[in-house]
Amino acid sequence: MKQIVQPVSGGPVAVLDVPRPVPDATEVLVRTVASVISPGTERAVTALARSSLISKARARPDLVRQVVRTARTEGPAAATRAVRGRLAGDLPLGYSAAGVVIEVGAAVTGLRTGQLVATGGAGQANHAEFQAVPGLLCAAVPYGVPAQDAAFTTVASIALHALRLADVEPGSKIVVLGLGLIGQLAARLAHAAGCDAAGIDPAPYPREVAASSGVLALDECGDATTEQVLSWSRGRGADAVLVCAADRSSEAVKRVPALCRDRAAVVVVGDVGLQLRRAPFYERELSLRFARSYGPGRYEPSYEAWGVDYPAGQVRWTEGRNFEAVLDLLAAGRLTVSDLVTQSFDIADAAAAYQLIEQRAQPYLAIRLTYPAAIAPDDSVRLKPPPATMTASSSPGVGWAGAGAFSTRTLLPAFRSAGFDHLVAVASASGLSAVRAAASYGFEKAVSGADAVIADPDVEVVVIATPHDTHAGLAARALGAGRHVWCEKPLALTADELDAVEGAWRASERQLAIGFNRRWSPAVLAARRALAGVAAPKLIVYRVAAGPVPDSHWYRDRRQGGRLLGEVCHFVDTAQALVGAPIEDVTGLPGGGGAGVQHGDDVAVSLRFTDGSLATIAYGSAPAVAGKEWIEVHAGSRRLVIDDFRCAHADGKTLWKGRQDKGHRACATAFRDAVTGGPVLPTEAMLGTMRATIQAAARAMGGPDHHG
Repeated sequence: MKQIVQPVSGGPVAVLDVPRPVPDATEVLVRTVASVISPGTERAVTALARSSLISKARARPDLVRQVVRTARTEGPAAATRAVRGRLAGDLPLGYSAAGVVIEVGAAVTGLRTGQLVATGGAGQANHAEFQAVPGLLCAAVPYGVPAQDAAFTTVASIALHALRLADVEPGSKIVVLGLGLIGQLAARLAHAAGCDAAGIDPAPYPREVAASSGVLALDECGDATTEQVLSWSRGRGADAVLVCAADRSSEAVKRVPALCRDRAAVVVVGDVGLQLRRAPFYERELSLRFARSYGPGRYEPSYEAWGVDYPAGQVRWTEGRNFEAVLDLLAAGRLTVSDLVTQSFDIADAAAAYQLIEQRAQPYLAIRLTYPAAIAPDDSVRLKPPPATMTASSSPGVGWAGAGAFSTRTLLPAFRSAGFDHLVAVASASGLSAVRAAASYGFEKAVSGADAVIADPDVEVVVIATPHDTHAGLAARALGAGRHVWCEKPLALTADELDAVEGAWRASERQLAIGFNRRWSPAVLAARRALAGVAAPKLIVYRVAAGPVPDSHWYRDRRQGGRLLGEVCHFVDTAQALVGAPIEDVTGLPGGGGAGVQHGDDVAVSLRFTDGSLATIAYGSAPAVAGKEWIEVHAGSRRLVIDDFRCAHADGKTLWKGRQDKGHRACATAFRDAVTGGPVLPTEAMLGTMRATIQAAARAMGGPDHHG
């Protein structure tokens, strides 16, 4: 399928061929019929991408802080790789569209295949031939509303939400500052609600369009315009002002108090400067509010990603119900949008649309994109032909599921270094990142979804680097299909899942690796050699300062199992590798939170091994000011220390020292050796690690120690 993207590193907007996205249980797959470019928002995205690295840093200080943390904990080289990896990505464009439902996720209700729906959400309702959109960001289109009009739904919902924040009533006087697309829609929605609307814009064309819909359209002439607003509002001033302009200066907002009545509402919708004087707002006791996108639910994972709707009695106008309200107004003829379309382009010619926005050679408001009715059935994008001949000594064909940051920055380079050079197919949920990974690392093709990777007859090895909640199911299916499997940790999130994968592995006679790379790190290997002749039980103290993660991080998604299952399993496996004996008992004790600490991030895990050894893992979300990981091992009279995988010491002597190496490449090499007939992997031990971690998680959460 075709999709419009803006390369993060800059350059022009591109139309790429990518595999179609794969919806999860709370999503809907939609074949796009029409979408609307939001010129102000999308121009800001493309302008930032084309700006200098310094400008990008100023715009995203949060990402700068992440880079600094990476440099401190993992070194400048890792930070540089992270920056390059982010710059190598693409930003999908678009957030307001309409199309036909092709597939409905198992957890989605109220929608059916073949239904025309309006879709929304940046990064989801993309300018693309297919979209995978959260079910709560899809709204059924009423009979009689064409898809071309329904495509305005999300953009119009931004204006509608701003109007709701203004708390206006029929008869209210509303001033819209800025008559771009959202300003035009805000004025029309104000009329539909029984309000009177005046719009102010310095450009003649948007004023003409606004006036044709019944809006009092005014040029920006300072005091003269203020007098016109006062006359129109019977000398009182506006009941509400919606700031829909896009101006990094503060001039637009500075104009607002003079236009307002006493105690009026001011709602900021556009990206404007806010260097303001307090007095003008104070003297009229103005209420200054900011509209956050389409309404309640926006940016809330429980609503958008997990599909948990808010009761209408508690939150009447969610973003999804705002979509419905816009569609009902379109169906009733109380809102018209077709005359706002100034240009229309086929998706194949979309680059010209963005050139028009950038160059501003002619006036524009809404720019519509159209899509072909028939889509090619092949979901793969081939980048190069398969090898002409394959020999018995050739590297096994690799299929890759998941093309996120860890895959592209760490895992794929490790596999290439290990000698996996026959890369067959790569898939990602969105399809977009799969194409970039395929081009960067030499895959023959990018395909749609992990199941297409597993089913490919040229694939002998399947690498699973998808979200954690998919690992067990994919691993079991791949093993059942006769593939060797490398699965990133965690292999499973419950004991039942782990049992299913273990059963599939034992029946498959194939190799199963879990991404517990630390047991292959040079520091751990050196420590194991030093401990090989020591018969005494070992005592291990393992301190991890993992650093905090924001509320928006995917670790906060309850479906992914959290940090204990997702990361502490690494340290359990490292302890087991150092001891060299199976784990026989485990306990988990959660932290209670505190200042600067996210509740549920801190945990202590204690392990007892069959040879009498003990290990305690203290995992916390404190910043890694003294390095992320510190391992201390006592065995009889011996004391070993591993300092953040940069060095290993024993009794004052250096066992190993070098650049930080957590064993990714050595682990990939061991896996390649195993699948090509070399030494088998310690799969039994790694399965024991996963089982112990699942038990620790159950006990830390205070739940019963049963399968679930």
